[in-house]
Amino acid sequence: MTLQGLQGSEAQAPRRSGSARRISVLGATGSIGTSTLDLIGRDAEGFEVVALTAQSRPEELARLAIKHRARVAVIGDEAHFEALKAALSGTGVEAAAGAQALCDVAREDTDCVMAAIVGAAGLRPTFAAIAQGRRIALANKECLVSAGDVFTAEIARQGAELVPVDSEHSAAFQLLAGAEPGSIEKIVLTASGGPFRLWDQAALEAAKPEQALKHPNWSMGDKITIDSATLMNKGLELIEAFHLFPVSAEQIDIVVHPQSIVHCLVMYKDGSVLAQMAPPDMRTPIAVALAWPARMAAPTERLDLVRLGTLTFEAPDEARFPALRLAREALRCGGTAPAVLNGANEAAVAAYLGRRIGFCDIARTVERTLEGAGKEGALRTPACLEDVLAADALARRLAQAHIKGYQ
Repeated sequence: MTLQGLQGSEAQAPRRSGSARRISVLGATGSIGTSTLDLIGRDAEGFEVVALTAQSRPEELARLAIKHRARVAVIGDEAHFEALKAALSGTGVEAAAGAQALCDVAREDTDCVMAAIVGAAGLRPTFAAIAQGRRIALANKECLVSAGDVFTAEIARQGAELVPVDSEHSAAFQLLAGAEPGSIEKIVLTASGGPFRLWDQAALEAAKPEQALKHPNWSMGDKITIDSATLMNKGLELIEAFHLFPVSAEQIDIVVHPQSIVHCLVMYKDGSVLAQMAPPDMRTPIAVALAWPARMAAPTERLDLVRLGTLTFEAPDEARFPALRLAREALRCGGTAPAVLNGANEAAVAAYLGRRIGFCDIARTVERTLEGAGKEGALRTPACLEDVLAADALARRLAQAHIKGYQ
């Protein structure tokens, strides 16, 4: 994908003339969704909420839909439909439920869709959202990790605009604005190192979920917090960056930056190095995605460089944290390997949070699943979303077999 394609051919803020920006939030009750709604709520005249969705938590979804005057609220799990209807009774907010309803509402005409459903569950709704042909603010990693070529081809076919929400990719997006692809030497994504950055191998083997969930800098959902602890999150971001920006896999590096202040650096062929800096608060990259190329106010802490004093950087340890190596290998392999990597990781993280496997078993499960899928000849080039979903399903089956072996 070219920078022009990523940023839109006209690079205009998604606003209808003389009206508020219409927005839908897929995954409204998660950390990205609630941060998005926090920003929208501070500019009620500037935004009109079309739809909010969640997989569960019907009471919370109803509360947000009422507060932000959404037209419709959709709950993915149909078992919660009656609770959602009851909570919205008499409010004028329409209620709907089920996987098809999620896709239908994603196609509603808007200026921007915040795609923040976590995991492979977000693939179908986000693909559906592309059909409205406007801005996709992408917080769902799996669209690019599992279905990168298929997803970017659909973005181009529908004439949609893709703006990344991950802090690192948002940073790169800003740093590369106006750049010629041939001028880019390297993109460097930063990683906090997570809560276990200084732990030795023996300690990692015994790490408990409650310890892994104590991220030193960021407030995130459980799954992404575990991914940060294993460094798989950074491996997934490496794959995303490959699909987002006009660079080869060899032009993308990872460095550990414990302070989480510098989110990305771009090195140019003339020796210049540009860095994007901001406090670790997702409302900054969300604001960029909502308003670009304009800027909107965000109530985030402002940097005090004197108080910070020192920013440090170090190489990641791929011996203790092999997820980075696995992600690079999956990217080099291509085809459905990244989808298998992601599906296996989701299954393994769920098993770890359920105390069925150990912390280091997460990466072991992913590696063995990739090996198994390769032996089955399943790492073929996907032609469509269904091929990606089939690879994801296979990965989960293989991963579950390995997970049972640990018990």
